[in-house]
Amino acid sequence: MQIRLKRAYDPPAAGDGRRVLVDRIWPRGVSKKDLALDDWCKDLAPSTELRHWFDHDADRWDEFKKRYAKELDARPEAFDALCDHVRAGRVTLVFAAKDVEHNNAVALKELITERLA
Repeated sequence: MQIRLKRAYDPPAAGDGRRVLVDRIWPRGVSKKDLALDDWCKDLAPSTELRHWFDHDADRWDEFKKRYAKELDARPEAFDALCDHVRAGRVTLVFAAKDVEHNNAVALKELITERLA
């Protein structure tokens, strides 16, 4: 099982495997061609309300992950489908956040890893 994380502003690489955008909003200034996605899973993105509450505040990180996990529990089809892709091969979760340590892709990777362990 290999899950990679990559900012939408970084160039795609041959070794990325299946590239999945996990943000609700399209990354600003990036064309669809340049992003080279296999999927855009808006259903896996945190709700607008949760994104606004979190606001990439590292002090809220642990609570964000708990709330995000609850939101994903309410959308099992999308989460299960992504887990199936991870079981099948390398997946790169693509995100637009500037903070590479505290964003929904990082939390999503942790949740997938826990599920598949």
